[in-house]
This record gives sequence, C-alpha cells and structure tokens, in this order.
Amino acid sequence: MLTSTEKLDNLILNFIKSTSGVEGAALISPDGLPLATNLPESMDEERVAAISAAMLSLAERISNELERGDVERVFVEGDLGYGILTNCGEDAVLLVLASKTAKQGMLLLAIKKTIAGLKQVLNGAAEESKNSESQSLRSIMRL
Repeated sequence: MLTSTEKLDNLILNFIKSTSGVEGAALISPDGLPLATNLPESMDEERVAAISAAMLSLAERISNELERGDVERVFVEGDLGYGILTNCGEDAVLLVLASKTAKQGMLLLAIKKTIAGLKQVLNGAAEESKNSESQSLRSIMRL
C-alpha cells in the first residue's frame, strides 16, 4: 500500500506527464515546506516552496485589503511562461510551472482535477493522523 507521500508524488507526476505544456509542479505547505515536488533540475525545491508561500501570503493580504475574499489562484505570467499557485485546502497550495505554449483553459481544468485528487489524499492523511492520535490517547488513558 502506498503512503500518503507516495500518493501525492504520483498525482504530481501524472499531472505533469498528462498535461501539455507543464514543466513542473510542487505541492507546498502554507509554511513554505515542499510536500511533493517535481520541478526542473535547475530549481531548488526548498527555495521555490518558500517563495511560493511568501507569494501566497502577500496575495492574501492584497485580496483582504481589496475586499476580494479568499485567494483561489495567483497567476504570474512571464515572457517564458506561467507560474500558477492554486489553493489546495487549508494545508497546501499547488504551484504549476507551464510554458508559454500551454493552453490556459485546458491547464486550469487539469489543475482543478488534480487538486481534487490531492485534497482527497491530504484529507485522508489528516484523518489517519487524527485516528492515530486518538488511539495513542486511549492507550495512555488506560495506563
């Protein structure tokens, strides 16, 4: 049986392989820790994760100040392509790096589908952790 980390890695890898124009992706905690990554070799995954978390934090402050509600997505367009940060629940954000040739509509649809799978794994891992903590607490209470 695969661990949650392996499941997340597989989802990221399948997303990259099956989506035209995607050059890399990373699932990142709000604290800036990489949870699952598949980025180009030239990139430092810890640095990318930290920068992504900072970008999300700034976007949340801007959205709050402009009274736009919760941030769903941060879209960075450069002359070489796109960096898209998408909310993936309370515990993670998905960063996608795509080439300039990527079709945005198809890309956003693929991101949406991938996030649904990532949320399932993340929620399952959180539930397992909660059950494990409850069992440990019950064991201690019996002592």
